[in-house]
Amino acid sequence: MGRMRENPRYNVISMRVSDEERDHLENLMKTTHKSISDIMREAMEYFSVHYEQMGNDRKAA
Repeated sequence: MGRMRENPRYNVISMRVSDEERDHLENLMKTTHKSISDIMREAMEYFSVHYEQMGNDRKAA
């Protein structure tokens, strides 16, 4: 049986990417030593933070 995780992840999301995008992801994996899943989680977090900041900037204008 597999080991128990503190924060198990059960949801799988898939997406289609071009060959160029796949190559870019593979280069990121090599340079960061992270998995595609970890890279995509970080990208999602980065986008969320910056998207909220853009929304706040628009409200202030």
